[in-house]
Amino acid sequence: MRLAKRILVGVFVLGIAFMAGAITATIANTPLPMLGLGGGPAAPSGSPGGGQPGPSSISPSPGPSPSPSPAAEDVGVLVGAGDISACDRYEDSLTADLVESIPGIVFTLGDNANEGGTAGDFEECYGPSWGRPSIKERTRPTIGDNEYQAFGAKDYFRYFGKAAGPADKGYYAYDAGAWRVYVLNSNCSKVGGCGRGSAQWQWLSEDLTAEARRCVLAMWHHPLFTSGPHRGAASMVDAATLLYDAGAELVLSGSVHAYERFAPQDPEGEADPERGLVHIVAGTGGAKPVTFGSPAPNSLVRASGVFGVLYLELRPDSYRFEFREVAGPAFTDAGDGECH
Repeated sequence: MRLAKRILVGVFVLGIAFMAGAITATIANTPLPMLGLGGGPAAPSGSPGGGQPGPSSISPSPGPSPSPSPAAEDVGVLVGAGDISACDRYEDSLTADLVESIPGIVFTLGDNANEGGTAGDFEECYGPSWGRPSIKERTRPTIGDNEYQAFGAKDYFRYFGKAAGPADKGYYAYDAGAWRVYVLNSNCSKVGGCGRGSAQWQWLSEDLTAEARRCVLAMWHHPLFTSGPHRGAASMVDAATLLYDAGAELVLSGSVHAYERFAPQDPEGEADPERGLVHIVAGTGGAKPVTFGSPAPNSLVRASGVFGVLYLELRPDSYRFEFREVAGPAFTDAGDGECH
């Protein structure tokens, strides 16, 4: 199976110039309302306001005048995606090549071994791509629902070891430059719930207080907001409320095998240009793509049929993001923002 996969990679690379025609991108050309958040997508086709197809070519908005660069140790670099490997597909090898070329912390957004999360899936499917030593040694993973299909996610925790956090929890935190990064478990039934008063909620509340930072990023597998084929994970509203109240900036998710970015909004989905969380869904690591349904409120950018990784540059008081697609410039999305 792995040999066949490698052959497919070679065939794909030879035909990569033809990939752009297979990409379906829907772009909402709405100016970003968040102060300091600039940039925008560029794609071969798009739709203003999330509706009818039309030409779209957007250049990043002019940013503020350059300021002195912070010390390298104060800048956190993250790169990653979710929904990654399947032994009958090759795209995870291509996204792994991108990840391998970018220094920094590697994050995943769940459903890492997309087959079923067994030890065999991790060793034979995930291992040759995102499990390469140069990638795995700097990976901070997020757990998805597929991992729980195999022995209560025991193989996931065994494969990633201490990097995955406590084996009975699947949630943890770490520092990236001046930022605090929270990796949460959205498989709520597996961890005693995610709502107010649950163990995970209590831990998050306490850490947000004890490790108070100006800049905060969180990630979990099931998106709270999505235009994909499944409804958003309402079970994560209470966690999002804690983050919102603490002035967090970004929430990253996977599960939906596509890319989507939302305008700043509160945990109930109401637009909030001043204090809102920017939600980005990047289930683009290699699993079979899905198509979108009707655009969700506040959805700015949607692209299906793309494979790539999300690059984040976390500075002491701001951030920059960029989606990097394996086929080159066929689709991209980039921007920046100030911490609250």
